[in-house]
Amino acid sequence: MKRRQLLQAASAAAAMPGLALAQAAYPTKPIRYIVPVAAGGGNDMIARVVTERWGAALGQTFLVDNQSGGGGVVASQITARAAPDGYTLMQGYVATHGTTPATRHISYDPIKQFTPIGMIGATPNVLVVNATLPVRTVAEFIDYVKRNPGRVSYGSAGQGSLTHLTMELFKQQTGAFMLHIPYRGIAPAIIDLLGGQTQAMFPGLAAALPHLRSGKMRALAVTGKARSPQIKDIPTMEEVGFKGFDAMQWYGSVGPAGMAPDIVRRLNETQVAVLNAPDMREKLAGEAVEPWPMSPEQFGDYIRSEIARWTTLARARNIHLEE
Repeated sequence: MKRRQLLQAASAAAAMPGLALAQAAYPTKPIRYIVPVAAGGGNDMIARVVTERWGAALGQTFLVDNQSGGGGVVASQITARAAPDGYTLMQGYVATHGTTPATRHISYDPIKQFTPIGMIGATPNVLVVNATLPVRTVAEFIDYVKRNPGRVSYGSAGQGSLTHLTMELFKQQTGAFMLHIPYRGIAPAIIDLLGGQTQAMFPGLAAALPHLRSGKMRALAVTGKARSPQIKDIPTMEEVGFKGFDAMQWYGSVGPAGMAPDIVRRLNETQVAVLNAPDMREKLAGEAVEPWPMSPEQFGDYIRSEIARWTTLARARNIHLEE
């Protein structure tokens, strides 16, 4: 009887070798998790908070590997070339799988060379102005810009960044002209906004919050489909008449192309469980990130839609950068 049972089990395993291996063996060693920015900052913090719990759920450690450079190009190249065995993953985000492919020729294919695992979460961008500017609504701001041609400038975290493209989307939809002043990162851009060298900006909410609370910066509206819990009194862009204006700073996990479906499913199911934990929302609140779990298929569709959206805008606004 025991011999017959063993033969039946062996036969079943032979019929589904990939499934048996993925379920029984994966993961058997630590997982490298590439983060496409330097250590410190919001992107890195999100990776470390999530992978700590995610590793516990999988019974293995995630080794966070910060690989900055080229707006995420360096990390993306490393990940795309890795073995698709589930032991090298990356935190893809709006730059690596959205704005960077839309604004420059890059040495990786953000669709064909990656396997979507799942969305982690997203934070809105917020339309802000220097607190001394005599406007308190989006309508008043548009009117002010049009009545002061050539006198209003906006800062961004750099050419082709989400902060740049979001304001270009705003300019496209309003017909208002503002001079773009690109900076090397969000921090110096905020410093000049607070000092009055620029008048407006579309930073991520986490970067803006301390200055909104101090009163040195004024919020007019947030992107996204719903108001942010951190600034509940501020309307969404859609509420003030900009339908579909839901640009978000988002973060998710991807791996190299060709990963086994059952490994992808295991990674996704455990990631979703981590994101649905009651206290995870509180842990991510420091970066104003709302957990936003998706299936691999949903996340893949989202990435494609983001690339298409920002590519269309970049072409319309003639935004093209060298890698």
